[in-house]
Amino acid sequence: MNLFSRSSLLRRPETPTEEPTAAPMAAGAAVPPDPRLAALTGEWMIDPAHSRIGFSVRHAMVTTVRGAFLEYESRLYFDGRRPELSRAEISLATASVDTGVEQRDAHLVGRDFLDARNHPRIGFVSDGVQLVGKDVYRMNGNLTIRGIARPVTLDLTYIGYVTDPFGYERVGFDGTTTINRSDWGLTYNARLAEGGAMVSERLRLQFDIAAIRTPTPA
Repeated sequence: MNLFSRSSLLRRPETPTEEPTAAPMAAGAAVPPDPRLAALTGEWMIDPAHSRIGFSVRHAMVTTVRGAFLEYESRLYFDGRRPELSRAEISLATASVDTGVEQRDAHLVGRDFLDARNHPRIGFVSDGVQLVGKDVYRMNGNLTIRGIARPVTLDLTYIGYVTDPFGYERVGFDGTTTINRSDWGLTYNARLAEGGAMVSERLRLQFDIAAIRTPTPA
């Protein structure tokens, strides 16, 4: 993610040591939002040139294949005062999947997997957001693949905010979730002689997001 280096009050400070993982919150506990984030309230859109919406999956039990979707549209609303009012909608072009191997990509967009001809879009629409720790959000929503909509939960970490040299306001988030691909009808597989599957059922989705504020209409 390319977040320019201009300093800002809202940018997370650099620390020389790794930050500890946020402790689990007690049931029903509320996390107060950082009042400085109120300035970020508004409409945003993902900058494809500096973002990545990708996935990783175990292949042949011994290695990991990674890929990304290169074409997508987005509508984001972030509310720094009331995070529960934040929302996101992302639509991916199914045929834009790229794993770096042309033959594998062709298989992925075919009927065995994503079936891009009959299902040209993959979509995510949020239906709830919760602040669960310092700079950590939990976003619930529905993920639609091959026309099948299933609930998923994304864990999102706020990275920071800057104004770049061209005057664009940018905000960064990293997100991830793990799904079982068979829940969306992605059941194709091959068995290995040693046992196990050629492609893991578990699929990790990764969101490295740099978003640009959408100008308010005059």
